Amino acid sequence: MAQKKKLGFTVLSAALAVSALAGCSGGTDNAGKPAGTGGAKEASAPASGSGGTGSGLDTSKKVELQFYMLGDAPKDLPVIQAEINKLAEKDLNATVKFNYTSWTDWDQKYKLLLSSGQQVDLIFTADWTQYQSYAKKGAFQPLDELLPKAAPKLNGFVPKDMWEAVKIDGKIYTVPATYKEYVTNGFVYREDLRAKYNLPKPTSIETYEAYLDGIKKNEPDMLPLASTSNPVSSLSDPFRELTRDPVGGPLPYGIGIKYSQPGEAYSYWGSPEHLEELQTMKRWMDKGFFPKNVLNNKDTLTDQLTSGKAASIFGDNPTRFNDSVIKIASTHPDWKLEYYPFPLSRGFATPVHPIHNGFAIPKSSKNAERALAFYEKLVTDKQYNLLTQYGIEGKNYTVENGYYKMVGDKNSNGFGREAMNGWAWRNPEYMLFDKGYDNVKKIFSELDKIQKPDIFTGFAEDYTSYQAEKAALEQVTKQYLYPLQAGLLPDVETGLKTFLEKAKQAGLDKVQGEYKKQWAQYVKDKGIK
Repeated sequence: MAQKKKLGFTVLSAALAVSALAGCSGGTDNAGKPAGTGGAKEASAPASGSGGTGSGLDTSKKVELQFYMLGDAPKDLPVIQAEINKLAEKDLNATVKFNYTSWTDWDQKYKLLLSSGQQVDLIFTADWTQYQSYAKKGAFQPLDELLPKAAPKLNGFVPKDMWEAVKIDGKIYTVPATYKEYVTNGFVYREDLRAKYNLPKPTSIETYEAYLDGIKKNEPDMLPLASTSNPVSSLSDPFRELTRDPVGGPLPYGIGIKYSQPGEAYSYWGSPEHLEELQTMKRWMDKGFFPKNVLNNKDTLTDQLTSGKAASIFGDNPTRFNDSVIKIASTHPDWKLEYYPFPLSRGFATPVHPIHNGFAIPKSSKNAERALAFYEKLVTDKQYNLLTQYGIEGKNYTVENGYYKMVGDKNSNGFGREAMNGWAWRNPEYMLFDKGYDNVKKIFSELDKIQKPDIFTGFAEDYTSYQAEKAALEQVTKQYLYPLQAGLLPDVETGLKTFLEKAKQAGLDKVQGEYKKQWAQYVKDKGIK
């Protein structure tokens, strides 16, 4: 879900201009040394007085802001929250409660947060959380008028082209992250085991399967690949990203759009390439590459890898790969992880769109101005930023020769680097990187050479006319397609036929037809060819 590469703003703006067709989850600066090498104790003192940076911001009434993030909370979150609240009370007459959804069924929890009327003041947004659709349906408050008043520094900090890129129907509904990165998938694998057993380096489906065969043969007590209860994100989406020509995504409802032919949306479900995917997963299941109870597996992919339970991940991004390297460095120094980006096989890479990481103020918030003023502090105030991204200097991390270094290890340290999943409020001026991140820098440099603009993420789906069919299709997908994607059905072709019949009964043709119509209009309006 996501993580970013530091560039100067001139370079960043130029890169984003390249991606302006659509507007599109650590990095380093161009000197190879992280900026903002000081810790929280070096940060500038917080502003005094009324605290609000915006002219006329009313902070007379004390409020508690409800802040929602995806994923799992770090162990030392209460400590960091207490430190932040000392600052926020003084600056904004506010406190904040950091809430987390966990990664289990996060999408359903996210939907409930935005539809129940529950008090939520700030919530993470991304293309993969359907920011565009939620914004189009009125789930978030527009920020255009609020920004100059409540967060003028933040308003000026984010480049104008990025504000333009995140607009939906001409309005700003989220604050985009300003850090450029690639969150493209790639093979993550145990290089020490590959070298030990003289296995091929994974660069394609064929070489990866040979690697998995070798692990299964030589390490029978280890899972060759990590998998989760969601076979879409852990198996199907990476397969499509590697072997197809995807315009972006992952795309919903079985829609297929190729980058080389962006105007021709088609049905991927039921196609020969879809059948090939499902047959591959069936073969992998039969070979024992992942367990038969995969749909009940609640462990994260990275936990399975870093604990030694699994030997590879079929698709993870460069920054999270580096986080895994950090985790095993102290606990298993004899292990070695390696990474191969899918774009090197596919032929092109797309840097993230500004929509990829952001924060919005939901419609239910009664503290919109204060929430935006607080978020401005998270992004632009060094003390707030370092505390929430890295913890307390000396306790959670140190800075040595300009590099971030974790104190202790993942078991003893209750707040690792970016432990709050604060990808959206990264500030390139303050970011700290571990020495190992130089490897990610090299990956990004390779991908820069083959980058193409993201022409998909600016698309905002409006599912108002087929909301009931959409909900029915989601249930059918989980019941009939998930087992196929996990390789659990004995007869793939029969299983696929049954799924398609059920999907059509749920309204697949209507959903796909309306989506394709909207996509065609988007392509026409943007002049995409």
